[in-house]
Amino acid sequence: MPARTNRTAKLDLRLTPKAKRALQSAAEASHKTLSDFVLESALARADSVLSERQIFRLDEKQWAAFVAALDAPPRPRPRLARLLIEPSILD
Repeated sequence: MPARTNRTAKLDLRLTPKAKRALQSAAEASHKTLSDFVLESALARADSVLSERQIFRLDEKQWAAFVAALDAPPRPRPRLARLLIEPSILD
């Protein structure tokens, strides 16, 4: 059984009686408490909205440029190379 975390933060909502009845009916149909139903629904929607920030779409030309940049050899970084071969102050 997964560990349950304490829910200490609170969120208040103002809604119409009709909206509350709809949420209560949906929660009952899902065999969940109203709070659990609303929280799970809101978190699912939040995941959906936030995932749109992590996925980007490219047309064919943009995709080719993106892949070319990934496939290109790295640029020389002399300072980084020197950093990796010099002894550390902790050595």
